[in-house]
Amino acid sequence: MKLHTHEWGAGDRIAVLVHGIMSDHRTWGRVAPVLAGKGYRVIGVDLRGHGASGRGEYGAEIWAEDLIETLPHAPEMVIGHSLGAMALALAVERLAPARAVYCDPAWELEGSMAAAAPYFAHFKHVSKAVIAALNPRWEPADVEVELAALAAWDPDTAQVLPAAYAVSRMPARPVVPSLVVLADPSGLVPPHRAAELARRGFEVRTVARTGHTVYRDDHDGFMAALDGWI
Repeated sequence: MKLHTHEWGAGDRIAVLVHGIMSDHRTWGRVAPVLAGKGYRVIGVDLRGHGASGRGEYGAEIWAEDLIETLPHAPEMVIGHSLGAMALALAVERLAPARAVYCDPAWELEGSMAAAAPYFAHFKHVSKAVIAALNPRWEPADVEVELAALAAWDPDTAQVLPAAYAVSRMPARPVVPSLVVLADPSGLVPPHRAAELARRGFEVRTVARTGHTVYRDDHDGFMAALDGWI
């Protein structure tokens, strides 16, 4: 499926941004302009079932195939968050970017996280007050963007998560030079798993005192964590 995309900037280098579940390209509203200011043409996608992209059958490999079908081959840089990092890791060998950044990647779901996955749909109609309370470090604009993204999101995407994570999605090795930027603490990549990623050849950095959406909790800290990669 060809995905809906939004672009910032007109540079001669391409950066791709892939959001997580329940979100869409608007989540990158502060990150993308910074990259555009550094000479990138930034392409933000809406994954299938999110934003203005189409609906249909969902699954890990399907989200990855959509990225391959939609995005230009061999971009300079790709950044994926959460579920988007999972889809990106499955697509990265064929997409062939110069380098990849995975932000608090959802490569494995265990215990309470795995059990909670089908209940993500309950967030579809969550209130502004609840979003703000759950994310006290967000800017007011981020809360508004989240509400708009939830309104556009198909909650059926959450129903496929148990099947998508029936196997580990953690890459055996970095296909291209790869950075993993983690929340602190990360509910998805605990310390033992972060150490394993480092052993496998990933560079791992942590942005202190941030939640899962690292780039919204501490925009400046997230951009600083990309030093040397952008």
